[in-house]
Amino acid sequence: QVLLVESGGDLVQPGGSLRLSCTGFGFNLVYYDIGWFRQVPGKEREGVSCISGRFDKTAYADVVKGRFTISRNNPQNTVYLEMNSLKPEDTAVYYCAGIPRSSDCTLNENQYDSWGQGTQVTVSS
Repeated sequence: QVLLVESGGDLVQPGGSLRLSCTGFGFNLVYYDIGWFRQVPGKEREGVSCISGRFDKTAYADVVKGRFTISRNNPQNTVYLEMNSLKPEDTAVYYCAGIPRSSDCTLNENQYDSWGQGTQVTVSS
């Protein structure tokens, strides 16, 4: 059974930083593309960033480019999302998701078949 667990969400002031973690249980994340998505109540879920299982290629939504960084920690079976220069509009529930690995990851949520439960990020003064 594929199980993904997110952690690291918190309340942070504008301009601050957070690191979210997505840890896999029961399978090896190395063999999966991992995506980060976020959702605000009443709005559609949007893709934030992803990393491919082959070659660790990354992709970012335009609204987070230059501020967010996705990376893998293979010994910990974890994918991180480092978020800097946070803005109030980054407030959302953040989810990680996985699909069997490819050469290029996608920010299309419909391509992912395993999802975590989410972690809340609130950016507010």
